[in-house]
Amino acid sequence: MEIRGDARCLTLPRPKGQDTNTIPKLTRRVITPIDKNWTFKQVDDENSASLPVAQFPTNIHLDLIHHKIIPDPFIGKNEIDVQWVGEKAWIYKTTFPSPVIEAGKAVLVFDGLDTYATVVLNGKEILKTEDMFIPERVDVTGLMRSDKDNMLEITFASTYLIGMKLVEEYPEHQWGCWNGDASRLAVRKAQYHYGWDWGPTLFTCGPWRPINLEVYSSRVSDLYFTTEVDKSLKSAQVVAQADVEGNGTEVTFEISLNGTTVSQETVKVDKGFATATFMTQNPELWYPATYGQQPLYTLTASLVSGTTEYDSVSKRFGLRRAELIQRKLEDAPGTTFFFEINNIPIFCGGSNWIPADNFIPRISSQKYREWIKLLVEGNQVMIRVWGGGIFEEQAFYDACDEMGVLVWQDFLFACGNYPAHDNFLDLVQREARANVKLLRHHPSIVIWAGNNEDYQYQESENLHYDPNDKDPLNWLKGNFPARYIYEKLLPDIAKELVPGTYYHPGSPFGGKDTRDPTVGDIHQWNVWHGTQEKYQDFDKLSGRFVSEFGMEAFPSIKTIDSYLPEGKQDTDRYPQSSTVDFHNKATGHERRIALYLVENMQYKFEPLEQFVYCTQLTQAECLTSAYRLWKRQWKGPGREYCAGALVWQLNDCWPVTSWSIVDYYLRPKHAYYAIKRELAPITIGMKRTVHTTPADKYTRVYIKTVHKIELWASNFSLQQRTVAVHIKAWDIITGQETSSHTLRSGLVLDPNRSVEITELTVPVKTPNTDQEVCTVVAAYLVENETQIARYVSWPDPLKYVPLQKPKCLKLTLSPDARTVEISAEVPLKGVVLEAEDEKVVWADNCLDVVPGEV
Repeated sequence: MEIRGDARCLTLPRPKGQDTNTIPKLTRRVITPIDKNWTFKQVDDENSASLPVAQFPTNIHLDLIHHKIIPDPFIGKNEIDVQWVGEKAWIYKTTFPSPVIEAGKAVLVFDGLDTYATVVLNGKEILKTEDMFIPERVDVTGLMRSDKDNMLEITFASTYLIGMKLVEEYPEHQWGCWNGDASRLAVRKAQYHYGWDWGPTLFTCGPWRPINLEVYSSRVSDLYFTTEVDKSLKSAQVVAQADVEGNGTEVTFEISLNGTTVSQETVKVDKGFATATFMTQNPELWYPATYGQQPLYTLTASLVSGTTEYDSVSKRFGLRRAELIQRKLEDAPGTTFFFEINNIPIFCGGSNWIPADNFIPRISSQKYREWIKLLVEGNQVMIRVWGGGIFEEQAFYDACDEMGVLVWQDFLFACGNYPAHDNFLDLVQREARANVKLLRHHPSIVIWAGNNEDYQYQESENLHYDPNDKDPLNWLKGNFPARYIYEKLLPDIAKELVPGTYYHPGSPFGGKDTRDPTVGDIHQWNVWHGTQEKYQDFDKLSGRFVSEFGMEAFPSIKTIDSYLPEGKQDTDRYPQSSTVDFHNKATGHERRIALYLVENMQYKFEPLEQFVYCTQLTQAECLTSAYRLWKRQWKGPGREYCAGALVWQLNDCWPVTSWSIVDYYLRPKHAYYAIKRELAPITIGMKRTVHTTPADKYTRVYIKTVHKIELWASNFSLQQRTVAVHIKAWDIITGQETSSHTLRSGLVLDPNRSVEITELTVPVKTPNTDQEVCTVVAAYLVENETQIARYVSWPDPLKYVPLQKPKCLKLTLSPDARTVEISAEVPLKGVVLEAEDEKVVWADNCLDVVPGEV
């Protein structure tokens, strides 16, 4: 067995008569998908028939569902009834003809096998795998049949059972985790398959990524490059590199843009390696969405000899400067944590991403594009690929490259104390190297992080961690040995393979304490989890970069009806039913949803539609409070007190009540639209405060109460703006306008920062008479007589607000059926429009309506 780089390759004997000492004639590489005629069956069941697969690539659940051997685990409580699948062994088989091999070799390429697989070709074992994320290559030249088709068999053992045995094999390790079973820590399988607090437990197996047969005598085994954009942004350097397997002699590197060749050079292959350096003046730079365009160059490496081309590999890339800035602040402790792209500091408003399905092979490239399109249309600029899932498909990162989304990429460790014995470290090293190589060309990826919340788990369990101990060998001896992975193994790989991309040991991570809000990033879960603070106080719960925070809400009523076995007629169609509860995996969700509802909303359990609406409105109010208050702390150079907010989470992997802002079927919740408004380039924000002053130090009766509003504006565009600030107020009960005036004229909003405007008392006719709690206030930014920002401030909590049912609610559909206009005679909170037709897409929703406006 020969290991070359990251691809473990079993080299088999050549057929008799082939001279291995002569240089064979070069043959152009031919790639043939092995995706036809696949069947599957249960290994230990004699009565199990071999059945055709549902698709390819595939996994066992998709195939069993297709043949109605198991029910859809996303419906009702069927998840319980399919657990047996994960404890059985399954075999996949296919046949394929032998290729013509004039010279060179035939190699089977497995992009992903889930997880413990034994591969047999024509009766001979050629491969065993232990990691679903490592692509494998096997030279099978000597096994190709000449008289009949080849038989390929892949047997998948139960990863769950193997993991349980591995835990027993290493009793000295202190096994433990949040979510799922501790045995997940022992195996290199997607951790969310073991169940999470938003997802089901479904132990998949199967050929989940493509399998190909390659025939060649020489190939470009890897194409990679480094880019460096000068600080002036006026020039850039690209160092292109190609690894060559076989006897190819020259590589032609070509850089093109929009189909036009920009530069080209042919170089000799030396010891299996070729490199060329390109310089360009006035390069077209790649920017995040809303900051500029996303031009993508194409780098092509062609393996040639004379005028004959034998292999060609292309990768797209973007030219950009990407830095993580950690420096002292002017007037606050700690350091900044913000990304600077092409010299522009970026406030990273965005989301966390989990796998979009429990069954990855059925996620199409188009579905990935739809998800990223939703993100960009929601004014979000960053997505964090969470460490308990997978290294995503190329289509995901391609969409981020094309649409200008910054990617925070976790390595695949989450919420536990991982082992670090020799075999595990070997798997982790091969996995990390292989996947960094697969993804390093994407300009969207601006940070790699070692894990998700493993340092928090270490803190919670008091596992040993001495930040002053810098000896990696010591780390392996303690009860938190995975520190070696996060602070030695992974950063060494990142330094070698992606030296221009920042490596962060974990998320959250601040160096000494994951809860330190002044250094690194934090996960702010003291709303919902932890101390369960009021979401109105998110400004007190800030950090330099908040990479997780969230609030649960029910999904669309259509989604709920889809998972209830009887749909709208199901007897469990109510909020507290066992089936609806089953589709919420968060421990204590009943208490937490109830807490935030009862603190903030007037709500009823029936009809279900109203309860769903109230949970979604609560989520929207909560999350926008965080974005609004943390954006306020982005105050320009030297005062970047908060530089990012990534909501947990954008999406779901099945139909469920969770923290997502868009459900499994891509149906946005109310929070999606509210966040979209908060992340617009220019916004105005308000926060209500109540100030009480006793007449003297003894009285508890004679108290003066003043209701105030803090007012600020956020200009996250790159241009200075000059605006007027208008204020209006209405009586919530009568709808009467009680105040209207211009607060400021000629207010200058410097670019890329928030600015304080003023603090004012709630405008009422008679202060301190409770009129304040019946007054809604709207603030507007107006530029050249055009409204460019608006925010409506309601008394808190909403449950005390005497909301009125309008008598003159008017909805007008425009002649082209593209716009709906809404107006009412009284202030309305969170007006939502829905349509039965799924093709209707709303640009905005869950709106606050005030009298006199449309």
